[in-house]
Amino acid sequence: MMPQRLALFDLDHTLLPLDSDYQWADFLARTGRAGDPAEARRRNDDLMDRYNQGQLTAEQAAEFMLGLLAAHTPFDLATWHEEFMTQVIRPSITPQAIEIVDQHLAAGDLCAIVTATNGFVTAPIARAFGIPHLIATDAEYRNGRYTGRIQGTPSFKEGKVVRVDQWLAGMNLTLANFSESYFYSDSINDVPLLEVVTHPVAANPSPALREIAQTRGWKVLDLFEHLKDAKS
Repeated sequence: MMPQRLALFDLDHTLLPLDSDYQWADFLARTGRAGDPAEARRRNDDLMDRYNQGQLTAEQAAEFMLGLLAAHTPFDLATWHEEFMTQVIRPSITPQAIEIVDQHLAAGDLCAIVTATNGFVTAPIARAFGIPHLIATDAEYRNGRYTGRIQGTPSFKEGKVVRVDQWLAGMNLTLANFSESYFYSDSINDVPLLEVVTHPVAANPSPALREIAQTRGWKVLDLFEHLKDAKS
């Protein structure tokens, strides 16, 4: 039986209280695996600033982020990612985020993470949440190595809508087939996908997205308020 509802989740600062792309680059830099650590951190910070301002393109991000993959063998990358999951990601997964996901999974909803971060970084994270489908920016892979380039349409801004439509079409479905569709996101970059679902949810929203959500009457969900309280 086809699920009646669709639940889509952004990942960084939505299900996680951090940015997995940024943290992966930072992890490689501080463990001496990203060339010049100071330069890697400078570029990482610059990309994050531009992303938060809504001024970053997928190609600009790929030049640095996918270049980190191209510089190393898949074996080394996989080994380091296991460390990354243990040290950075799993300690950051909160019961509150797990509960939101589990509510949709238990209801039989079709669930997917839809993230701009590349699939190498995010596939193990999706598995940790128990989410069966991942729509991520695809890193091109040829002759046993990552090339440093994007393959296909990046899952970013309007590209997220394109990629969701393509994914659903592969199952002979469209958004219109679902009685209800949800998308949870923190970022103003995700407004295009938030606008096409029946239940847009501004989850831990940036100030810019919070303002849009309040203007349009979208639900606002703050999953990580307890983390702010713990730091204060």
